[in-house]
Amino acid sequence: MGGSDQWGNIVSGIELGRRADGVELFGLTSPLLITASGAKMGKTASGAVWLNADMLSPYDYWQYWRNSEDADVDQFLKLFTELPLNEIAKLAKLKGAELNEAKKILATEATALVHGRDAADRAAETARTTFEKGEIAQSLPTLEVPRADLEKGLGVLNASILAGFVQSTGEARRQIKGGGIKVNDEPVSNERQLLTPSDLTPDGVIKLSLGKKRHALIRPV
Repeated sequence: MGGSDQWGNIVSGIELGRRADGVELFGLTSPLLITASGAKMGKTASGAVWLNADMLSPYDYWQYWRNSEDADVDQFLKLFTELPLNEIAKLAKLKGAELNEAKKILATEATALVHGRDAADRAAETARTTFEKGEIAQSLPTLEVPRADLEKGLGVLNASILAGFVQSTGEARRQIKGGGIKVNDEPVSNERQLLTPSDLTPDGVIKLSLGKKRHALIRPV
């Protein structure tokens, strides 16, 4: 917690507890983490990063750390993993494409602390299958929609919101204009495009993507 407002709230809470219950209370604060680019790490920066798997899947949590800036890898390894410092020092020295391996280790170790080793390894394997082998990994985050809705046509704008890629149709439109939203790896050019059973892959899903690193599967039920 950081900032004068938060500190004022803590002081007020301590004083209220002292007056109401006659007990001595203590408050603990810590500064907000700042990334190498100068941005504060917080829910307002790019959406809340939930620890609850029901709110944010282990795969998306893994991706959050995998997408760290190069200059933040050393700091994040020290703060959010339990790796030995000598091993972190070796990883921090990696440069260029090799640094991506350090980011994968960061993502896997950070995810293991929250969701367990098995979930972290599955998330890493899903990413490897999706990005390195170019396959559709069935363990990607999945959005189940009624088959009747898909047969009527599910708008790609609404699908992007349901998948958690964007917060509004306006934001989805901007992503489409920039070529950021894809259906089965093909860029969407028409904001009125409807997803229908004809878009289902042989695996019975539709792969919806935002950029190169965010993916979800739409599965009719």
